[in-house]
Amino acid sequence: MRNRTSRLCVALLMTAAGSAGAAAGSIAGPTLEAAATLPVPAERTVAEMLDAYVAEALRSNLALQAAGLEVERSQALLDAARARFFPEANLSARYTRAEGGREVSLPLGAAFNPVYATLNELLLADGKAPRFGSIEDPRFLLQREREQDSRISLRQPLFAPAIPAAVRAQRAVMEATSYARLALEQRLRRDVAVGYLDWLRASRSSDIVAASRALLQENLRINESLFRNGTITEDQVLRARAELLTVEQQLTETRQLRDQARSYLNFLLNRPLDMTLDDATIDGELARASIDLEQLRSLALTQRPDVGQFEGNVKAVESRVAIARAARLPSLGLAVDGGTQGEKYEFGRGRNYATVSLLLNWTLFDGGARRAEEREAKLALRQIETQRVQLAQQIALEVQQALDRLQTSEASLNVAEARAAAARAAFRIAGRKRDEGVISQVEFLDARTSLTAAELNLNAVRFELLARQADLDYATGAPRS
Repeated sequence: MRNRTSRLCVALLMTAAGSAGAAAGSIAGPTLEAAATLPVPAERTVAEMLDAYVAEALRSNLALQAAGLEVERSQALLDAARARFFPEANLSARYTRAEGGREVSLPLGAAFNPVYATLNELLLADGKAPRFGSIEDPRFLLQREREQDSRISLRQPLFAPAIPAAVRAQRAVMEATSYARLALEQRLRRDVAVGYLDWLRASRSSDIVAASRALLQENLRINESLFRNGTITEDQVLRARAELLTVEQQLTETRQLRDQARSYLNFLLNRPLDMTLDDATIDGELARASIDLEQLRSLALTQRPDVGQFEGNVKAVESRVAIARAARLPSLGLAVDGGTQGEKYEFGRGRNYATVSLLLNWTLFDGGARRAEEREAKLALRQIETQRVQLAQQIALEVQQALDRLQTSEASLNVAEARAAAARAAFRIAGRKRDEGVISQVEFLDARTSLTAAELNLNAVRFELLARQADLDYATGAPRS
């Protein structure tokens, strides 16, 4: 009777596990052998899915779009700096109506009237009639009641050292901004890869736990039936119920992690956070390679876009030093003005005017302000050169850490595969013993728990290995395309 009951329990447990495996696709939790016979839907590889999601992220990611706009803004500023090499022409026109204002008086009467009086007296002495009369002091307004001034002004710098220095500085800023966008693009590639792998790992873990829950639900139903028939004691029912509740809690946690990973990846793709993702298979993508650390470090220093970004910043600071030096030199420019002035708008010979001027500007004393600006620029250059050395060391450290984590994941994968294989074998033996009534149900559940833990660990390590490969690609500046 006991052997028949044991065989019935094992058969029902394996049937329930097979049903759970069908719901989970290619992941069947602790009943891997039962799931192996089920049809598996065709899936794309992780590399193919990553190519698709990365391409979508490069098109739609908002941060990358903002970085692209910053590059365009830097290009516009460079065009503005170059434009200062060319002449500048302005048209200005002014028409004025004035009333009142300052009045100017010329003292001609005070100057000439005494003379005229003396001359009239001399004429009278000679018996002649006086001929000179008195005059009034003339008065006129200093400002015209109507006045217009219309001109075209042309300014052309002839010698201005600050202009080419400013162009070089802005060109360096634009190069640094372009490299910053490339650096952001590489980080986005890495984040999309890691985010998708995290979602796959959480999805697989959820499937494994879901399959385990289905098995434990059937196990609880059988134990409750056996307890009602007086075949087993109540403690085995309570143990089965506790195991099921534990897996229920674990399933809730794994599903929450899966949904969080999905929301994060959709955020990177600028999509609705709850939008579904496509599954993928990692079979054949866990290749191991022998990699030289020094070669990777050298590769990173030549390929990392943030290195190019830093070089652009160094050039920009060097140009700041040149601008500060150029400010202490004189500048020479040509000015041409032509137009018409007067109370009316009149054009033609005798009414137009034109001027040509050479403009020299040289600040002889400013209290040491420009010298201080040059000293500040030189100190900034020394500071950024020190930071460049620090960046090289930081990149070397990142490459070493990424490689160490990758090699650790590879070693962990070997251990996890061996652990999962041992757990599967132990579960098969426990199943046979349970079928023969040799071991108790508690030992059988312990074997099931060990297998579930081993499969969850193997699933986590496999995707961790792929994530560490993505980190190493990012650290060396060579992300997967």
